[in-house]
Amino acid sequence: MWRMVSQDGGSVAAEKLEKVVIRFAGDSGDGMQLTGDRFTHEAAAFGNDLATQPNFPAEIRAPQGTLPGVSSFQIQIADYDILTAGDQPDVLVAMNPAALKANLAELPRGATVIVNTDEFTKRNLTKVGYAADPLADDTLSDFVVHRVPMTSLTLGATEPTGVGKKDGQRAKNMFALGLLSWMYGRPIGGTEQFMREKFAAKPDIAEANILAFRTGWNYGETTEAFATTYEVAPATLPAGTYRQITGNTALAYGIVAAGQLSGLQVFLGTYPITPASDILHELSKHKNFGVTTFQAEDEIAGIGAALGASLGGALGVTSTSGPGLALKSETIGLAVMTELPLLIVDVQRGGPSTGLPTKTEQADLLQAMYGRNGESPVAILAPRSPADCFATAVEAARIALVYRTPVLLLSDGAIANGSEPWSIPNVTELERIDPGFEAGAGQDDSAGSENGAAEPFLPYARDPETLARPLAVPGTRGLAHRIGGLEKADGTGNISYDPVNHELMVRIRKAKIDGIAVPDLEVDDPGSQAELLLIGWGSSYGPIGEAVRRARRRGVPVAQAHLRNLNPLPANTGGVLRRYRTVVAPEMNGGQLAMLLRARYLVDVQPWTKIAGTAFSAQELVGVIDAALDGSLAELENDKAFAARAQATYRTAGGK
Repeated sequence: MWRMVSQDGGSVAAEKLEKVVIRFAGDSGDGMQLTGDRFTHEAAAFGNDLATQPNFPAEIRAPQGTLPGVSSFQIQIADYDILTAGDQPDVLVAMNPAALKANLAELPRGATVIVNTDEFTKRNLTKVGYAADPLADDTLSDFVVHRVPMTSLTLGATEPTGVGKKDGQRAKNMFALGLLSWMYGRPIGGTEQFMREKFAAKPDIAEANILAFRTGWNYGETTEAFATTYEVAPATLPAGTYRQITGNTALAYGIVAAGQLSGLQVFLGTYPITPASDILHELSKHKNFGVTTFQAEDEIAGIGAALGASLGGALGVTSTSGPGLALKSETIGLAVMTELPLLIVDVQRGGPSTGLPTKTEQADLLQAMYGRNGESPVAILAPRSPADCFATAVEAARIALVYRTPVLLLSDGAIANGSEPWSIPNVTELERIDPGFEAGAGQDDSAGSENGAAEPFLPYARDPETLARPLAVPGTRGLAHRIGGLEKADGTGNISYDPVNHELMVRIRKAKIDGIAVPDLEVDDPGSQAELLLIGWGSSYGPIGEAVRRARRRGVPVAQAHLRNLNPLPANTGGVLRRYRTVVAPEMNGGQLAMLLRARYLVDVQPWTKIAGTAFSAQELVGVIDAALDGSLAELENDKAFAARAQATYRTAGGK
């Protein structure tokens, strides 16, 4: 504990913390995402390690003040390396009754709750089913509650700027940001500069937001209600230059980098879809790096244009989510048959159909593996975190170009919208990508043959190491060839209906994917003492890693492994799985990876599933570890499924 002297000469107690989890929650029009994003920027500039998880309403504009309209932003900051945005918030900022009710059940006892009392009107309370004001009864008796009239204080602060009441009220999120910035010792200059730049065309709005921000800061500084501030020191991270980055932004940067490393133009053919649209938005800013973005009329047109760009010698990319991936399946099959490089980014969300547009899931793995007609294998990769999206995108493009294949990159909503510090790589150290286009005959028609006759181009000849076919840009002299969706004859690429040739080509295409060089699966098992292995993919990496840390602190030996390459799997995967008595695969789906691993390696991989539109918490996976070690995991999983069925039956019967 140390003391901080306030500006008026008094002192405010300041407590040093290793970490804190803060959640901003309010109506979808209250600016919670901007508030959280600004707090994140300042935490990153301060040097904390951090992880964030925004939560968006599914409706574009839900009725104001209702539970479906609640938007939130959670951030964990720490003075050490962290893996998740936190299980439960230590601090909840609730801008209205709906935000309080939607988040109250997730608060641990003793958490701090800061509420905007101006919004706790009878009308707003009734909207969300509060029969009585929770600020006036014992609803919040387990928490430290700060009642702050944010709206009225903000209106008073912004009045000198001359903005209207509506614009003044909109600045209350900046009041909340100022108050939290004071509580946790965040610098204020960056936010004020951001406001001036954001509202450069409306200086009165900029000034109103800055005044609201300062008023929130001063409220914490002067009121007796807040007797303590908190310090979370900078984290000790590996040397490097860092910036905060979201998964979608990192993917976009990785795609730009792949274009530069390969010397190719990048063409993104896509259709906007949540939660992948930010990839289009970001790539559209980078025309100076040879990036062309095409917003097509639908998903099919988007991937068709991307595949055409690949045929024309560019790096063809398309982005989507689960529903769009289903629509793209026929063209992905065409890319398999033509053996053209193509990068397909699937930012997974809750399904099926339109499903949960703004919520996360990992349920597209089997669609990625098998969601096309015929035997049509593709390479599949999955980043484990927002920062990992950059390297995964570069590697996916490398595989697509070197092996002449479509590559599916499976991100998800938690990764796409979440953020963390990213160590910016030294571009001079990134490995170049050689697309290896055929040079053609040049100006000499006799080139390639001793007797002066040009050798015929064989578009389906094979590289002996990669089994990749040669790529020739249309119009290259001497390299005319057929291409299309009908089966190709081995070597010549002529249309072929021969059964023997068809089986040969199917098996060659599979062997090409199976032969992609991927790193061995790494296992984190200090001392090799563990009998239990947790294996995951995608965004389960953070919760699994944090759960394993907690178990080890209790003296429980647990091993973990994480798959980035899902097709082909690392060559040592089977050996790793057979090394452990118990293997558990936590997934945000019905057990898709577990099923694939069981089928491939005949190992009893036990699934632990979650299909709720939310990510795993580390603590629930600690419970999974304990249950797996005492042999009750299957019973626990069955109980969970039974409970879901029972609840559905209860609802169907009208609650009787």
